[in-house]
Amino acid sequence: METIGSIVFAGIAPHPPIMVPEVGHESVAEVRDSLAAMSEFTSRLISSGAESVVIVSPHAPLDPTGFVAYQSPTLYGDFANFRAPKTVIEARLDEELLKAIYEEAQLGHYEVLGLGDCDLDHGTLVPLYFLQHNGWHGRVVALGYSFISNEDHLRFGACIAHAAIRIGRPVALVASGDLSHRLKPEAPAGFNPNAHLFDEQVVLALRENAPERIISIDQELRRIAGECGYRSILVALGAVKNQPSSCEVLHYEAPFGVGYLVAQLINVKSAGVHKEERDEKESASQADDNELPSLARAAVESFVTRGLTPHHKEPAGVLAARAACFVSIKTANGDLRGCIGTIEPQQDTLQEEIIVNAVSAATRDPRFTPVTVNELSHLRFSVDILSAAEPANLSDLDPAQYGVIVEDVSGDRRGLLLPDIAGVDTVTKQVEIAKRKAGIQIGEPVRLSRFRVDRFREE
Repeated sequence: METIGSIVFAGIAPHPPIMVPEVGHESVAEVRDSLAAMSEFTSRLISSGAESVVIVSPHAPLDPTGFVAYQSPTLYGDFANFRAPKTVIEARLDEELLKAIYEEAQLGHYEVLGLGDCDLDHGTLVPLYFLQHNGWHGRVVALGYSFISNEDHLRFGACIAHAAIRIGRPVALVASGDLSHRLKPEAPAGFNPNAHLFDEQVVLALRENAPERIISIDQELRRIAGECGYRSILVALGAVKNQPSSCEVLHYEAPFGVGYLVAQLINVKSAGVHKEERDEKESASQADDNELPSLARAAVESFVTRGLTPHHKEPAGVLAARAACFVSIKTANGDLRGCIGTIEPQQDTLQEEIIVNAVSAATRDPRFTPVTVNELSHLRFSVDILSAAEPANLSDLDPAQYGVIVEDVSGDRRGLLLPDIAGVDTVTKQVEIAKRKAGIQIGEPVRLSRFRVDRFREE
């Protein structure tokens, strides 16, 4: 994965001023594990190569209909409101990145309101304090979220990702926020016996590397928890939606009745390491290249002849992984007979993904009539396993090597074209076809992502 001009690190950081030693004094002993986690958090951010950091805070002067951004050339704040006026934080504003965010937000029909001579809020100051004290000294964009919909926060996150691509600089994103404020009777927002469920769902989703589950957390549970980090996290999830997750909970605790979470969402460095480890394990346990299309064939033959999907043994190796795939069916002459797939995995394993998509390709492709029993022996199957998509510019595309995903600026219409398709020999042609599939008109602005495929064909 390329690291130039993209989000290379994203994570969640707590922001209680009591964690700052000059504020918390002896109370810091109760959060020493969170301090250690913030040190590790910063180390990973630095190693990712990020040159700028975007911090999204819930405590900026918020606007109900738009996002906000501190715009002073030198960002400044102190902890005077927490009896530590001499503890001062300063950082240079990344004006180029902020301008790109403004422009991408405008394309998405979002307003970003500038905050003039305004001191940083503690939701920005606390994470920035730990970044600087642990060795990171780069440019910063400080944002505040809004009160518009959750979906809009996800889409605004995507605007930040595309702004990073626009300026060609590796960027980190920090979602500042605490989890439940109602975990103990002495908690600042009072006590609710069910508040802990919110924290547990967030933490479990990250530990199982399934951050998308956070998006669907019950909104009433959010209200019960009295959290202040959820929308910041949504922005971060929107920014990294097209990148492989490498979630890790560095630490979670709730010493004062408030949930403090330090976590990683993505890290291009660790994602690369994990991918190498996965590749080694998969190559050791993978069967021959014919196994995947044979599975697709068996699924279709079973469904067409008996109306049933086949029962298979417990998957192993690559079939046990979770991945998106396309199943293509062609005639003996090479004519397409059906093709259905998923951009993101929908099933628990690749084995199940192939079975479901194979049956759909044979029976539910709207371009063709369902496959019949008499055709089965004359058909050929192939399976394309998709890598995670990554944001791209036109210059990053190559129809021979990369598939492309195009989506309109609202994210409502999306089209995909696989790589290495006969007759699709230019980037322009590839993008135009993907636009037509999405129902996007020529000339409409679009966002592009690219992906690779591992293709398995029947012998």
